[in-house]
Amino acid sequence: MTGRPELLLAIDTSAGTSVAVVRGGAGIQNPRVLSQADGFDTMKHAEVIGRLIERALAEARVEVRELTGVVAGMGPGPFTGLRVGIAAARVFALGAGVPVLPVISHDAIALAEASDGRTGELLVVTDARRHEVYWSLYDLAAAPVRLGGPGLSKPDDLPHLDARRTDGAHVSAGQLGVVALGLLDSNGPFAPDEALYLRSPDVTVPTGVKRVTQ
Repeated sequence: MTGRPELLLAIDTSAGTSVAVVRGGAGIQNPRVLSQADGFDTMKHAEVIGRLIERALAEARVEVRELTGVVAGMGPGPFTGLRVGIAAARVFALGAGVPVLPVISHDAIALAEASDGRTGELLVVTDARRHEVYWSLYDLAAAPVRLGGPGLSKPDDLPHLDARRTDGAHVSAGQLGVVALGLLDSNGPFAPDEALYLRSPDVTVPTGVKRVTQ
């Protein structure tokens, strides 16, 4: 970490919508989740994202100028919902003049499991719709280590069946922010700055010009 206190806004829309403010860095032994605001409707990301950002900042009593970064949950997740959170994170970071810190959303779920004292191999599985699921495999050590994925599979063809499974129906932005603080502290690599849709959007661009008749 840079040696200065880090104050991060974290945003994830890979399942529901979650926004949090987390603090860590110089003089603070453990990262702290100062606030978290959640919306669990998987179809209303755009409608709630602004209100949840405002609420998380207000509850944490943090002003935009105090932030040192914005954490973006990069998925895996469905195209429509995931892009809302990533776009919000990028625009907010640009306006605040701070960097975007991309993090794999499944990493936050694995960290939550490890924080609850669970150990061994963990398979995080989330709904990809169209009768498919996203999965990531972790070893829950002192800090979760991703062993495989994120990948896309049919439910009946999931790999790593010996691992304990958890259904990641919601990603905690607070845990996402804690993952980012850990990466800053260890100088670890952040995720690529590309959304993990794992498939193209359902909408396609027309290939020809539509004729208009009168």
